[in-house]
Amino acid sequence: MSNSMPHSMQPHIKAWLARLGSEKRLSSLTLNAYERDVRQFLNFLALHFEDTVTLELFRSIIPADIRAFMAMRRKTGIESRSLMRGIAGIKSFFRYLEREGLGEASVISAIKSPRIGRSLPKPVAMAAAKSIADADTRAGEPREQWVLARDAAVLSLLYGAGLRISEALSLKRCEAPVNGVDVITVTGKGNKMRSLPILPQISLSLQEYLRLVPHHLSPQGPLFVGVRGGVLSPRIIQYAVEAMRGFLGLPPSATPHALRHSFATHLLSRGGDLRTIQELLGHASLSTTQIYTKVESTELMAAFRAAHPRAR
Repeated sequence: MSNSMPHSMQPHIKAWLARLGSEKRLSSLTLNAYERDVRQFLNFLALHFEDTVTLELFRSIIPADIRAFMAMRRKTGIESRSLMRGIAGIKSFFRYLEREGLGEASVISAIKSPRIGRSLPKPVAMAAAKSIADADTRAGEPREQWVLARDAAVLSLLYGAGLRISEALSLKRCEAPVNGVDVITVTGKGNKMRSLPILPQISLSLQEYLRLVPHHLSPQGPLFVGVRGGVLSPRIIQYAVEAMRGFLGLPPSATPHALRHSFATHLLSRGGDLRTIQELLGHASLSTTQIYTKVESTELMAAFRAAHPRAR
């Protein structure tokens, strides 16, 4: 941790970070980021008030002082997302002081978080998405056949059923949609359960993996396992897609999660109902799903501009 903070606040900072580490179990990277954000705020206050920042001075802060800090950070070119994270750390420090009877959090609670422009999902083109979920695409790799089949089965669930990678990897062996089973039930965000239809191609991909996997899979154990038979890490699937991006000529936005975006976008482009897609994706709000309509209209306009004679 940095020692450049005003000395009178240092004990409170250390106690706050220690509590975050023990109670919230935040990583050292997050704690370092929080410490840096609060240090920047304290250094600003020292210049703003032209005085050493004591606990008494800290208690005298008003919302206008915090807005002045945010304006200063804006002038340095900081993005809204980074500024929002910084304000979150400062809010956490205020709340800690309030719990300890050393201050009030109402002054920071009055500050609205910076608005973040919502970026559009970046789906993978239909042909590329099919290639990513096909084991034959990686046939030349020096990997065991069952590993290639496993990765293809996971990716086929992401593209063919719109699963999140965490949902696919949390499936148990007894839940595998094979041998005539064409529906699976998954538990998504907020412990919300949803049932999803499974296409025959996905079942075939899973059957091939189960035929080749060399490890015993207990019914209540994980469906997808690593090379030693343990829990499969999402990072392994991410590595697999990264490897395929190179020889498929895909951008960095082509990730496992992009296959879920592709599932929604391609369904919509084929006439899928927005409410149905919402249910399949497990979105709590229809407005979350509606962003895919913007993706489709953007792609349509791009295709129009590329093809129409008057657009050139």
